[in-house]
Amino acid sequence: MSVQQRKERERMDRERLIVATARELAEQQGWDAVTTRRLAERIEYSQPVLYSHFRGKREIIGAVALEGAAEMAVLLRAAASAADGPRARVTALARGYLDYAARNPAVYDAMFQLDGGLAFAQEDTPEPLKDAFAALLENLGEVAGDGVHPGLFTELFWSALHGLATLTRAGRLPPEHTEGRVDLLVDRLAVL
Repeated sequence: MSVQQRKERERMDRERLIVATARELAEQQGWDAVTTRRLAERIEYSQPVLYSHFRGKREIIGAVALEGAAEMAVLLRAAASAADGPRARVTALARGYLDYAARNPAVYDAMFQLDGGLAFAQEDTPEPLKDAFAALLENLGEVAGDGVHPGLFTELFWSALHGLATLTRAGRLPPEHTEGRVDLLVDRLAVL
């Protein structure tokens, strides 16, 4: 391994450490607790080293969001592939999505609530965000119904899931009725 390759590997390792530490701190104490000073202390590097990877908290939030989107895409595809039939796939997608949001609230916030400097629904949208949407679209397109644009249907379904995730987490919806909400969403929106 050349010196340049080793340095690049070390740089990537530091970057992963920064993102993992920010994510851990945010999940434990919320995003307000994530500061460059605290991150530098936790990873045992100076703030200038941290700034050599990310220009600030916004970019760190964006990196966590991209990591979360990649995880969500894998989870959604796994949930759908384990289900048999269109209704079961759509239900598995909804449950998988809501479960991910509940288990990873800080990551979910980075993905959809906070400014991570990422473009959504545009040409320059980062690939992990496009892939997470594609993981929904791949399975929802078949249940959109005749004459319904699959992308628009997927946006509507995703919006409903986001609303359920956000309102349940905020205590506006009782969590014990989540399964019933998922069943109702699937029954009313999807053409099965």
